[in-house]
Amino acid sequence: MSSRTDPKVVVLMGGPSVERDVSLSSGRECAAALRATGCEVVEVDAGPDLVARLQEISPDVVFNALHGRWGEDGCVQGLLEWIRMPYTHSGVMASAIAMDKQRTKEVYAAAGLPFVRSIIADSADVSAAHVMEPPYVVKPYNEGSSVGVYIVGDAPNGPPQLARDMPAQVMVEAYAPGRELTTTVVGDRALAVTDIITDSWYDYQAKYAEGGSRHEVPANIPQEITDACLDYALRAHNALGCRGLTRTDYRWDETRGLDGLILLETNTQPGMTLTSLAPEQAEHCGMSFPELCRWMVEDASCDR
Repeated sequence: MSSRTDPKVVVLMGGPSVERDVSLSSGRECAAALRATGCEVVEVDAGPDLVARLQEISPDVVFNALHGRWGEDGCVQGLLEWIRMPYTHSGVMASAIAMDKQRTKEVYAAAGLPFVRSIIADSADVSAAHVMEPPYVVKPYNEGSSVGVYIVGDAPNGPPQLARDMPAQVMVEAYAPGRELTTTVVGDRALAVTDIITDSWYDYQAKYAEGGSRHEVPANIPQEITDACLDYALRAHNALGCRGLTRTDYRWDETRGLDGLILLETNTQPGMTLTSLAPEQAEHCGMSFPELCRWMVEDASCDR
């Protein structure tokens, strides 16, 4: 990153993934926040001409506000490494592993972190018969924002009839009951625990529709659970080799105490709007949204 006081920043957003609209929202708000800190900001909708656009603009830093495949799975990170432009969030390997939910669990296992049992199965088999004892959850193993998620209740419900646009292979995961908790890591610090309160479950509508969910930060939970969430999030962040900002999601069955806390996934590029979970936790810890975005720019790298 350039040593000048107010860097020139490209905010990369949009792109071709199914999370395009979420990315556009994150990108616009991050761009506005960075301008408020004095940065010169150029907003770029990622397309096939991305390399040419970046070389034309010649920014000091790329703020990666992409979500979903190509943007947070190591692809664009590799491109930015190749052309030697510092960028925010995690690097190539951490991004690729964290986007693959099954490989993430392998890292969790090696780090001694608790997670929910799952398998990868052919979509055709999943639609034909139960491949796991209900209740279970079916979802793409490499998407975010709760896109393409099916919850299969206890028998006698039949297997889910998956949509045609589902990938050829999907993750089938044992259903984890309980409360939805999440913790953000900024650099080497786990910030807080948020309790995500919804009428049903934290699906796409609950995440992004106005009034779809309520966030309680800090969560009203026992100190033992708070401490464990903070510890697990930082350990997951480090075990995956992440940098910058991440957010780790949990389910907590309070009837089982600490044994009921399990990790679902670690997001290397969580939502970044004023009301998103990570900025809310940063605000709770005394870091405003513009300050958080500026910190991420100053943390940018293409060497780690």
